[in-house]
Amino acid sequence: MKLSNAGIKDRKAWEAAGYALPEYDRAAVREKTLAAPRWIHFGAGNIFRAFQANVLQQLLNRGETDTGLLVAEGFDYEIIEKLNKKVDDLSILVTLKADGNVEKTVVGSIVDSFVLDREAPEDFDALKAVFENPSLQMASFTITEKGYALSGPDGKIFPAIEQDFAAGPDKACSYLGKVVSLLYSRFQAGALPIAMVSMDNCSHNGDKVYAAVNGFAKAWFENGLVSEDFVKYVNDPDKVAYPWSMIDKITPRPDAKVTEILKADGVEDLDLIVTSKKTFLSQFVNAEEAQYLIIQDWFPNGKLPLDKAGIIYTDRETVDKVEKMKVCTCLNPVHTSLAVFGCLLGYDLIAAEMKDDLLNRLAYRVGETEGLPVVVDPGIIRPVDFLTEVLTKRIPNPFMPDTPQRIACDTSQKLPIRFGETIKAYKASDPSRLAELKAVPLVFAGWLRYLLAVDDSGKEFELSPDPMLDYLEEQMKDVRLGETDGLEEKIRPLLQNASIFGIDLYEAGMAGRVVGYLAEMLEGEGAVRKTLEKYI
Repeated sequence: MKLSNAGIKDRKAWEAAGYALPEYDRAAVREKTLAAPRWIHFGAGNIFRAFQANVLQQLLNRGETDTGLLVAEGFDYEIIEKLNKKVDDLSILVTLKADGNVEKTVVGSIVDSFVLDREAPEDFDALKAVFENPSLQMASFTITEKGYALSGPDGKIFPAIEQDFAAGPDKACSYLGKVVSLLYSRFQAGALPIAMVSMDNCSHNGDKVYAAVNGFAKAWFENGLVSEDFVKYVNDPDKVAYPWSMIDKITPRPDAKVTEILKADGVEDLDLIVTSKKTFLSQFVNAEEAQYLIIQDWFPNGKLPLDKAGIIYTDRETVDKVEKMKVCTCLNPVHTSLAVFGCLLGYDLIAAEMKDDLLNRLAYRVGETEGLPVVVDPGIIRPVDFLTEVLTKRIPNPFMPDTPQRIACDTSQKLPIRFGETIKAYKASDPSRLAELKAVPLVFAGWLRYLLAVDDSGKEFELSPDPMLDYLEEQMKDVRLGETDGLEEKIRPLLQNASIFGIDLYEAGMAGRVVGYLAEMLEGEGAVRKTLEKYI
């Protein structure tokens, strides 16, 4: 069984092996989409293939829309070359359910794919034509939080962005610069309306898109490269919208066990693809069953009926409440806690950590005991139900091959939101209750201990990528196992860094606990587990 337009014509073979196939005329959908596109997505990664593409497939199957998805990749062009083009933009979604069942779907809603590359003029011209088409309603993004940044942690504009500011829309070469140049093409085509929708897992993501777009527009105007009308266009809420959204779905790297399942079914060409930029791909995406996407209802050119396939349109305040419930309390803090201590305690699977009674209790303490008391109920999802699903079904799912090492990526960027907001909520409501927090400062101490890159058995390991890693390693260079003299002075600058923890930990009255916990974790081999046992 070959994943291609020709291959899936043998419906009997696929269906006999348990695969759900597209139930629409894919060629007709492609023709309509290219003539009148409604949705283009930037970021051809696994979450897009497993979530957004499958949602649109459901609508196509039921005849509730007649246009498909276009996707552009602006970071790792090899995804398009080595995967999309070779399988006619098809994909296999393998849903790994907590009860052990596996659901297999051939997703065909992506009808064309492009590289966002000026060195590929045919693709770039096609993307310009998409943005110049009045039918386009939404450009969405999954490019990671750091993908929207114009400057580094030091506040300095990135050199590539500076070059684009001087070059203008016709020559911009950075990812964001090229996206805004496409938006400029839409402006030139008659200031056509559009929603620019971040679907990345970060707080107030729409504001990040706006900041990037407005930053480029203003710089180009100030440099005499565009008219002031373009600045007005990107700031007109009736023309260009930047809705907030909250997304939640786990899509780990392709798992070898899933590969074997599909091979046994007869699916061909399932070798793992690893691009030069270390993107891990296969013809399939393995993903959990649970998924949430809440989007602020702000679409100047109309919107697709995604709400008929489980996506929720609502107001900005509700999106914010759901996002805070998930990111600050009920999921992401639990994930980060398990990631940090999973790396230290030698785990390579998040689900396996939940079988460790100590880490299980830590997860419940972070989410249930310390998180839920400060959650604001968003009204559309009950926090206690969401957290229960996380703790009893999602994270313990043994069929989800997610690793603490993957979750530990970019932790410095996650701590201020995932834990800092909880600290601020306690401080605002009843500062005396900050003294009750044990798990949060334990996670902070565990993360600092993690930065030594030596696990609890004394074995060295590789730290996960983090944009602040050089700075963090410099700050921790004098901290060593078995040495606790002068520890507080060594890490004081970190504890005072509100950009890392969301708040100055001295101001929150928490620095002493973090130092104390870290000192105990530094006592020697086995000290991390011993410290957790003592306090959790």
